[in-house]
Amino acid sequence: MADYEAVIGLEVHVQLATASKLFCSCPNHFGSAPNSNVCEVCAGMPGALPRVNAQAVHYATLVGLATHCEINQNSVFARKNYFYPDLPSGYQISQLDLPLCEHGYLDVMVEGQSRHIGITRIHMENDAGKNIHAQHENVSYVDLNRAGTPLVEIVSEPDMRSGAEAVAYLKALHSIVTYLGVSDGNMEEGNFRCDANVSIHKKGEALGTRAELKNLNSFRNVQRAIEIEIERQKDILEDGGQVVQETRLYDAVKNTTASMRGKEEAHDYRYFPDPDLLPVGISDEQMAAWRAELPELPASRLARFTAMTGLPEADAEVLVSSRAMADFFEEAASHAEARKVANIMIGALQRALNARGCTVADTQFSPAALAELVNIVENGLISATIANDIVPDLLESGAMPEAYVKEKGLVQISDTGELEGIVDGIIAANPAEVEAFRGGKTKLMGFFVGQVMRATKGKGNPAAINSLLAQKLQ
Repeated sequence: MADYEAVIGLEVHVQLATASKLFCSCPNHFGSAPNSNVCEVCAGMPGALPRVNAQAVHYATLVGLATHCEINQNSVFARKNYFYPDLPSGYQISQLDLPLCEHGYLDVMVEGQSRHIGITRIHMENDAGKNIHAQHENVSYVDLNRAGTPLVEIVSEPDMRSGAEAVAYLKALHSIVTYLGVSDGNMEEGNFRCDANVSIHKKGEALGTRAELKNLNSFRNVQRAIEIEIERQKDILEDGGQVVQETRLYDAVKNTTASMRGKEEAHDYRYFPDPDLLPVGISDEQMAAWRAELPELPASRLARFTAMTGLPEADAEVLVSSRAMADFFEEAASHAEARKVANIMIGALQRALNARGCTVADTQFSPAALAELVNIVENGLISATIANDIVPDLLESGAMPEAYVKEKGLVQISDTGELEGIVDGIIAANPAEVEAFRGGKTKLMGFFVGQVMRATKGKGNPAAINSLLAQKLQ
């Protein structure tokens, strides 16, 4: 890629977590029996009249506000005409000339550098159904449960230059929509997915022809698909060929892209205002109320938590990985030293959560318990090692740490008389190591500390042990 530059724009589809669909009262629920959440409207029956879900407009507006967009308080739904088996009406209700949100941006960090990614527009639309191709039958099925579910499509400017930049932008968007509570962002269920438009050109020359990579539903696949598409286009150009404008599918198993169809332009869809839907109007009072709802967003929280803890931003990102995690840290840090709270959350707590495949909100562990755990280490009741070791049990039981360690006999041994006897025994049992230490191999101090900690089953006070060993080994 020495002589080439990639130009990448993303179209991100986010399914909104409303109780019902965008234009009818059918449940917006994943996992129901096929074609059980369907009525005349989402099935595209002639004469059925849609009506706009006000909660979906609310959620979409929050996404626009959180991404610094201008909100069009009067927006228009249009019909986007195309034919596909899972689109029963023969058109999708979307927005074109007057979308809900326009001219936004996100600033993201990529390899320590800030990148400004423009957002062209955010518009609302209803999702299509789902085609199911039976593996062992020569037949396909259509499930319309998803038809009519509310989406926002977030269209970026072509401001990204690599797969890594695209992933950083996507992660920032994902964090925003989940913080707002407007979507669960579940990528496996297709609730957060994207299409990537990729082209390359030699620096200083005109932009190249773009290809669209369709329906990418994991951060890893987005980066891999973009990188392999850049290489594909480079090979074509270096062989003297021309890149064709088309839609391609990414095969994650083979790590290749394959042609799906020619890429449509806007005029191919014959957009026109939907005659069954009035323009969507948002009053000044409603806009003010929705602005006031915005929570502190991940980027702002990350900057504040980094300042609170003194941690590198890359480490502090764990603390803002979800709104539940950030709220948990904030509450615990109000009752204990923030840096020590963060260290346990980034280390022992995150490992325990990963092992269980859950989030902190799914456990019985509370911010008060974490704060108490930090404080009893600070007060010398237990060692930091014991604190980290018991985090998995605290997650399972919901016990408060001080009561737990007393019940389990894990209270730290700080009595110098008791420790002195153990230290004397360890020194007597290891004369060769004592002689080597006194001969200058001071790194053996770690060996002696380890032996004493083993003898006390991890309950010895490390500071007291080090002090006694230093005295006696000299």
